Amino acid sequence: MNHWLIAPVVVPLFAGALLVLLEKARSRATAFVSLGSTLALLWVAVQLFLQAQTGDVQVYLVGNWQAPWGVALALDRLAALMVLLTALVGLAALVYALGGDDRKGLHFHALLQFQLMGLNGAFLTADLFNLFVFFEVLLAASYGLLLHGASTERLKASVHYVAFNLTGSALFLIAVSLLYALTGTLNLADLAVKLPELSAENNRLGQAALLLLVVVFAVKAALLPLYFWLPATYAAASAPVAALFAIMTKVGIYAIARVSTLFVTSSGASVAVLLPSALPWLALATLVLAAIGALAAHRLRVLVAYLVVASAGTLLLAIGLGTPATLAAGLFYLVNSTLVACLWFLLADRIAWSRGGDDSLAARRLQHGWGLFGALFMLASVAMAGVPPLAGFIGKALLLQAAGSAAMAPWVVALVLASSLITMVALARAGSVLFWKPAAQATMHMALPRPAHYTALAGLSVLVLATTVFAGQIQTYVGATAQQMAARLPYIRAVLDARPVASAYDVRREMRERGDLKP
Repeated sequence: MNHWLIAPVVVPLFAGALLVLLEKARSRATAFVSLGSTLALLWVAVQLFLQAQTGDVQVYLVGNWQAPWGVALALDRLAALMVLLTALVGLAALVYALGGDDRKGLHFHALLQFQLMGLNGAFLTADLFNLFVFFEVLLAASYGLLLHGASTERLKASVHYVAFNLTGSALFLIAVSLLYALTGTLNLADLAVKLPELSAENNRLGQAALLLLVVVFAVKAALLPLYFWLPATYAAASAPVAALFAIMTKVGIYAIARVSTLFVTSSGASVAVLLPSALPWLALATLVLAAIGALAAHRLRVLVAYLVVASAGTLLLAIGLGTPATLAAGLFYLVNSTLVACLWFLLADRIAWSRGGDDSLAARRLQHGWGLFGALFMLASVAMAGVPPLAGFIGKALLLQAAGSAAMAPWVVALVLASSLITMVALARAGSVLFWKPAAQATMHMALPRPAHYTALAGLSVLVLATTVFAGQIQTYVGATAQQMAARLPYIRAVLDARPVASAYDVRREMRERGDLKP
């Protein structure tokens, strides 16, 4: 077995458990342990990413039990890409937090590690129930992170956030229970085999369970009309926590992509086909309304939060159109949008510091660092709005090109371009207020920036530029990823054909030799 496959779950798990003790003792080693664990996670993610490029689906049988009876982890191109993105975003958020945000409350580092564990487990698991378990792990950690350095605004936002996600978790359990009652399994590969074998009377129940799963994942992905919790929640969170949440929204999108390409009902219809008139249109509506929300925002962090919703709408549109080409375009856009959203939340925090702690889009420009922050603002704006020459433009261009053969192609082109224009206007308006309005006297009452802040911003800026420089390689990878997901059969065979390895130490034989166990 390739034991590195479980490392993205085990490394943050043990680090988080150790950090609980270190943070309780207020040890000075806390930051070093957290940083070391995240760097180790990044190294493992890179190794798994390189392994996934072979095109083989690698399976790890936890407990050495064969699927579908045991817990299985599966590494394909998509899972490797998401684990790598999680490690990069997690490292950037942690480095920025070391500038002082981690000391505004207890157990920041432990909660961050537990959330990384939940994220990686959700991306790697090949079992639907364990997907629910890892969802709950990352959500429980996110509740604590959202309230870290608690304020009245964060407390109010957390109420809606927790209520929405607890409702989604309850629906998740209902869907899982229904699928288990129909098929007797929750292994993703085994479900992919047994769902097409459902009898005619159970086929509708199977479709209902699958659609209920999509609703649950849509809550996590912030699809209209289920996205209203996100802007207030992300705007209220501290900067490093909001930056980490940029990848958390992608868990729902990942789950929809996995389910829509893997599961087929007895009528031969996939989840994507079951929603031909709903998912793409809801995604387009999410995209347009989020762009309008960004235009109407009076605070920079709220504007950025709406941009995250808009990116989710773009990604769900790519999945809803239901072709390998649109999926590949969506995955390309996912890489860029995740890194840019992470950069935006950290940059918004520094801009608020420069304005005396105020992130409202009022007539007062930056007091300090306006040259550097202006350059970063321009970079992040171009990348998020999808303007040439950065990768955001390439991702949207690939999506529009791939959607050209769809029946709703005119609407896709018109609304995607319209949302990009609205986003550009919203960002231009914010930039004119922040950098060109007359200065007003403001008392600087926030802590001075530290090297950790600029290190995180510089690292993310380099990554955003790298997605443009290496756009060809990324496009090749995501194209192969989309083809691998559309094939379905290699994933199913890899999971179900994986066999337990021989034990290095036969306990049963020793017990028989000692007479403790009869033959």
